[in-house]
Amino acid sequence: DGLDLSPLLKDPKWIAGFSDVTVLHNALHHLGVASLHAQMPFHADRKSDGTRETLRKALFGEAYSVSKETAVSGDRPGTCEGVLVGGNLSVLYSLRGTPADLAPTGKILFLEDLDELLYHMDRMVQNLRLGGWFSGLAGLVVGGMTDMHDKDPNDPFGRTAEAIISEAIGDVEYPVCFGFPTGHGRDNQTLVLGAKAKLSVTPEGATLSFDGPERPDASGA
Repeated sequence: DGLDLSPLLKDPKWIAGFSDVTVLHNALHHLGVASLHAQMPFHADRKSDGTRETLRKALFGEAYSVSKETAVSGDRPGTCEGVLVGGNLSVLYSLRGTPADLAPTGKILFLEDLDELLYHMDRMVQNLRLGGWFSGLAGLVVGGMTDMHDKDPNDPFGRTAEAIISEAIGDVEYPVCFGFPTGHGRDNQTLVLGAKAKLSVTPEGATLSFDGPERPDASGA
């Protein structure tokens, strides 16, 4: 919390990363500076072509989109536009009540996570629900919920990560998609956080489109 990010207001640079970098994404969003939820160089050679290509397009200010070509249980069709925010669920939960906490009302919220106990995840999601996070969103995009597991396989929690989120958001009217190709898996395609995006969820899949901000301060925040 002692890091001064304000120089980026005068001379913005792309900050790119994911997972624990969610802390920086949130802090930058509060400044009105967009950032890239993207693969870091470590293990980049093991990732999909789409992972590298979407990062290149975002860095060079090109318009691009990220899509999934199959629908999954829990998807809720619809279209919306809004500023994209979010990142790693565990980190977002840890930031609740701090100056870097998010206020996602009216925005498109993105969530992903890795290697969490399912009952821990349920606690985090219920915290967001009780905090009103899911009641006024423009849309919800759920990326990879990778290697989520039970503490004891012989005593399962009884719900998948996707079911936990779907039950928590209830009967909402905004578009929702699960299984989006961003997160800790091999497919970690770049999302521009803090910028305006368009979300389309259909019975065939989902697409998140970006107009191609030329600078990190080209933010819709």
